[in-house]
Amino acid sequence: MTIIGTTWVFRNKLDGNGIVSRNKARLVAQGYSQQEGIDYVETYTPVARLESIRILLAYACALDFKLFHMDVKRAFLNCFINEEIYVAQPPGFINFEKLDHVYKLKKALYGLKQVLKAWPDIMISVCLCARFQEAPKTSHLEAVKCIFRYIKGNTHLGLWYPKGTSIELVVYADSDHARDYVDRKSTSGMCMFVGCCLISWFSKKQTALAISTIEAEYISAEKACKQALWIKQSLIDYDVQLDDIPIVCDNKNAIDLSKNLVQHSQTKHIKIRHHFLRDNVQKGHISIVKVSSVDNIADIVTKPLKPLSFNHMRLGLGMMEHIP
Repeated sequence: MTIIGTTWVFRNKLDGNGIVSRNKARLVAQGYSQQEGIDYVETYTPVARLESIRILLAYACALDFKLFHMDVKRAFLNCFINEEIYVAQPPGFINFEKLDHVYKLKKALYGLKQVLKAWPDIMISVCLCARFQEAPKTSHLEAVKCIFRYIKGNTHLGLWYPKGTSIELVVYADSDHARDYVDRKSTSGMCMFVGCCLISWFSKKQTALAISTIEAEYISAEKACKQALWIKQSLIDYDVQLDDIPIVCDNKNAIDLSKNLVQHSQTKHIKIRHHFLRDNVQKGHISIVKVSSVDNIADIVTKPLKPLSFNHMRLGLGMMEHIP
């Protein structure tokens, strides 16, 4: 059995003015000294993308296949571990009366081979609100309340994958122009379905500042195009060939821009890399379809909605109450 050493990692915590407000210290295990087969048998990290797993589930539902689920035990950070792991006494906290003693770990530490740190998506919003702890405003309190409402309202919901659905790929793309009040960047949103099964979605702030609504919608459709082509390639492994993937968009000008090769004065500022969408439309890999804003399901991941519209969009995503 190897005695694992420990070390301290120090960091200064700054306030809103850049002044050191407090010092932080973290005890880290020197996991590089662990030996496979002695201190641990195997480690496991999920390397498959969640979209790949959802594609498999949607494919199994469409063809009414039987799936077998296998659980893999993992030791998470700060969770109890089953292995017997001993670490040396931390520097600065050495008991000189018991120099030959070591500590037995009950919970995982940073640096161990068994540690797997999983960050949930909600951490993005929580960390964003945490930046304004020094001088919070009413708007920040409202944002925190929204996070609590999100947590409370999602505990009983889950994705519903019906049996016998068709294997057709449909993509909804949308944007919210200049939603961020700090830097005025737009938000891109996308929801992708295989039949009636939601398999992929994202809500990301655009890296470039969109001057017009057309540009924001065009960039969102371009990002959705990249994701759709990756899903299309993944479905080939299931012997599913898709030729023309519809990308549903609610902006007619963005649709016209994707089909028109002529550069207009109002669209010359759009970066060339975003015309990846137009190139794939010309090749026939995808097609852009017009839909009304009321029926664009991607609205739910780009902007706040009224309760009636929110519930309608949530039902369109396939979110159903869990019945035990």
